[in-house]
Amino acid sequence: MVKRALVKSRPWLLASIAAAIAFFVLSDARIPGIGIIALKGAGVALLAVYAWVRHPGADARLLALVMALSALGDIGMEFYTSVGGAIFFASHLAAMALYLRNRREHVTPSQKLFAVVLLFMTPFIAWQLTAATPDTVPVTLYALVLGGMAGLAWTSSFSRYRGGLGAVLFVLSDLLIFAQMDVMAESPIPSWLIWPTYYTGQFLIATGVIQTLRKELRAE
Repeated sequence: MVKRALVKSRPWLLASIAAAIAFFVLSDARIPGIGIIALKGAGVALLAVYAWVRHPGADARLLALVMALSALGDIGMEFYTSVGGAIFFASHLAAMALYLRNRREHVTPSQKLFAVVLLFMTPFIAWQLTAATPDTVPVTLYALVLGGMAGLAWTSSFSRYRGGLGAVLFVLSDLLIFAQMDVMAESPIPSWLIWPTYYTGQFLIATGVIQTLRKELRAE
């Protein structure tokens, strides 16, 4: 019953989930490079389409931009890491603009504290994980924006149990990438966790933001 409702009212979400699972399962299979890269980009690209069609407002359009840039970043990472990172950097800036447009009226001290922890601890951990690599400076600068994005998501008017948690999972996914560059280079753990945490985070962000926007639209 739930699956039938999902197919009928949110086909883009179902297609996104299917693409994300297919990429994770088939990423080690002998599939032509362009095919697996397209499958990788499709997961979040379909979340962008979902955001675009589920709400007519400017915030939903901005969310669609965030997801579209992330999808391009997913593809870019397969060609040049620096290009993919730059696109994700732009995606985080767009997400920060979205969260700044939707500030929570009353933020508790504990929520503010956690946002500050995300802002400063994310680049600090990234720096520690990559200190022995030549990429430590750009990684740390990127992580500063990543942490800022997550902190703003946590204190925005969107659900912390979706949008906020999704941003935290995004941070975790990127920290696993940084760990894989050096301290966990020989460990299989990052390979198993990076994609699930990343996609789940993006899924929660997209659905959490749209859920809030649709509630606000019905309340008008």
